[in-house]
Amino acid sequence: QVQLVESGGGSVQAGGSLRLSCAASGFPFSSVYMGWYRQAPGKSRDLVARISSGGTTSYADSVKGRFTISRDNAKNTVFLQMNSLKPEDTAVYLCRAESPPGAYWGQGTQVTVSS
Repeated sequence: QVQLVESGGGSVQAGGSLRLSCAASGFPFSSVYMGWYRQAPGKSRDLVARISSGGTTSYADSVKGRFTISRDNAKNTVFLQMNSLKPEDTAVYLCRAESPPGAYWGQGTQVTVSS
């Protein structure tokens, strides 16, 4: 059974940092792309960052230079280090595993940034 469990969300002031984790099980984690997405109320679910099985990363323009995605294949975990947080970063952050032909989603973790 596939499971993706996010943790690390919370409430911080603008300029603060948070580190999100996503623990995965039930599929070959080290072989798949992993991504972090976010969804604010009334808005679409958008890609934040993505990392390949080999560690190649890509980021949304809005988070470049502030967020860092990484993975620990030994622990089946992907991370999102978020620095210099802004109020507009407030959203539910979700972990996604790209496991063709489909994909799996976690339940999400709330991040709230106050000004």
